[in-house]
Amino acid sequence: MVDAASVAPTLIMGLPTSVLVTGAAVLGAVIGSFLGAVLSRMPEGRSVVRGRSACDGCGKALTVIELVPVLSWAAQRGKCRTCGARIGGWQLACELGGAGIGVVSVLLAREGFALAAMLLGWQLLLLALLDLRHLWLPRMLVGWLAASGLLVAFAAARVTDDASVLGFSLTGAALGFLMLWLIARFYLKARGREGMGSGDPPLLGAIGLWVGPLGVVEVMLGASILGIIAAIVMLVSKRKVDAETALPLGTCLAATAWPMFLLQGLG
Repeated sequence: MVDAASVAPTLIMGLPTSVLVTGAAVLGAVIGSFLGAVLSRMPEGRSVVRGRSACDGCGKALTVIELVPVLSWAAQRGKCRTCGARIGGWQLACELGGAGIGVVSVLLAREGFALAAMLLGWQLLLLALLDLRHLWLPRMLVGWLAASGLLVAFAAARVTDDASVLGFSLTGAALGFLMLWLIARFYLKARGREGMGSGDPPLLGAIGLWVGPLGVVEVMLGASILGIIAAIVMLVSKRKVDAETALPLGTCLAATAWPMFLLQGLG
């Protein structure tokens, strides 16, 4: 277990809690707005950094006042001011989710881990929504998650002067990847068809860099429980659930991994 208080200096210390919470909420909403654009554009192959935001209905470029996170959506009642087309709830979910991650990180993350918790949470939010909406976990985004996790672990090792922190993180990555890769291989051999998305093992491996080997096991158990609950909800709502039903495992992994890191830091 890494001592959270000694891992890294808390850059936001010394400010009133109200200021920290407000700043985290605003920053999170702004980042969430960007994540919403990525969620919309990336599956369509559009650039996420080029081109002005525009209404999907009429194509009109949005003005600054129409791009204020959360407030613009509420003021416009979720509709385009020009054509009246509905603005998808995914955008609002990203903005509220981003703000919520910022606030909760400030209030609940272990000392020294608030900024890291925000970074992890925002990345997992995007991956969770992409998998929920498109059953897709882009390798590039998973790679960024792994790179940032490795960077946090490296910084922790430097600050604590303890190389075992980095080894602990790398062990979590290896265990996470191998757990799901072996399950996928076993299923393929036993059933003769794929039973898991190719992005799930790398995702759990990347998460392992953040939570360590024990955390990976806990994340896997938590994700399994969430998957069972999702299947039960689908059955209760009279939706078909069988061997062909695709469930977003990546979403379940992400939803479990963030609170795990939030509460225990690097494991």
